[in-house]
Amino acid sequence: MSRYVFKVPDLGEGTVSSEIVAWRVQVGDLVREDGPLLEMSTEKAVVEVPSPVTGRIVALHGGPGDVVAVGAELVVFETDAEAPVAAPNPATVAASVSRSVPARVVQAARVMASPATRRRAREAGINLTAVAGSGPGGRIERADLEAVLPAAVTAQVGATVASGPAPRSGVEEIKVIGVRRVIAERMAAAKRNIPHFAYVEEVDVTELESLRSFLNGRLPKGASSYTYLPLMVAALVRVLEAFPQCNAHYDAERNVVLRHRPVHVGIATQTPDGLKVPVVRHAEALTLAGLAAEIRRVSDAARSGRASRAELGGSTITVTSLGKLGGIASTPVINSPEVAIIGVNKAVDRPVVINGQVVVRRMMNLSSSFDHRFVDGFDAAAMVQALKERLEHPAMIFMSE
Repeated sequence: MSRYVFKVPDLGEGTVSSEIVAWRVQVGDLVREDGPLLEMSTEKAVVEVPSPVTGRIVALHGGPGDVVAVGAELVVFETDAEAPVAAPNPATVAASVSRSVPARVVQAARVMASPATRRRAREAGINLTAVAGSGPGGRIERADLEAVLPAAVTAQVGATVASGPAPRSGVEEIKVIGVRRVIAERMAAAKRNIPHFAYVEEVDVTELESLRSFLNGRLPKGASSYTYLPLMVAALVRVLEAFPQCNAHYDAERNVVLRHRPVHVGIATQTPDGLKVPVVRHAEALTLAGLAAEIRRVSDAARSGRASRAELGGSTITVTSLGKLGGIASTPVINSPEVAIIGVNKAVDRPVVINGQVVVRRMMNLSSSFDHRFVDGFDAAAMVQALKERLEHPAMIFMSE
């Protein structure tokens, strides 16, 4: 027998360190080559790192939440000296940043599932060892978990009804690691370093709703319906032609504002791992149908953990919407190094006064935040008013300034 030391790999784009999110093995386990070893976090994604060799684990270095440098010792294996030891392929490891590496058997009792699926199961109180997986090698997919959720919930409700409510005690400690840690650090830095100011305006979207309904009525059966979001982005792209100071980055190291001609729109998306911002690139060059399709594609990729690093970075302005949960008003946090974020609140029917008459109109608020160092209050208000005008008169949405 001989020993093989596996060191922290470069997980792509020149990362110098990565964070350990969770070990998929423990000391004493027999692991097959390419089997799941651990989950590590880059700035943008959680990566499942495969084992480079077949062997027994004799030492693990670091625990969840530890940030370890590329090249540091990570795992020590005891391998068969007569069997050739394959060095890990850096290209294969780096590629796992943009897609989940299919899990293979580590040992017979080990459950194969993505971090998001494991987290959902924990929240629902489901033991994954009792769930049949339909993925490669018995991997438990999201659909497999969803199939057993109703039964689990029913069982929990039945137990509660039978026994009555019981007093609760205890405190759950949740270590802030992985994507959640990155989100926390970025939000704190944005609020600490950027002098935010908010601007809220109400928009009459009655005509926009009529257009949306008309367009949805012309879609082929089974096609995804249009939401307000692609219409909003289409209008925003045209408005930014006259307000380039809002489609910009601030480079703090060089003390330079970079005004971008292309519009790469970040779509704030809630995922099982927390808030992510996948990017619709060159929104200025897309049709309405193209915008709707790309928004769905990048949002779905972010939610499922399939979004690449490139798809999760490089936005020049961000749009955030909670749909029906959007509330009346909000104060969104700017996605640094951007200088503006447009918040979309829920659309509701409200009585309003038009020409001295009280009528029912569909109203929606826009709650936006701006970096006051580089966007003056007048310019921010003028930009939102221009956006309001286009949304209230949808025929103007695709008209250039």
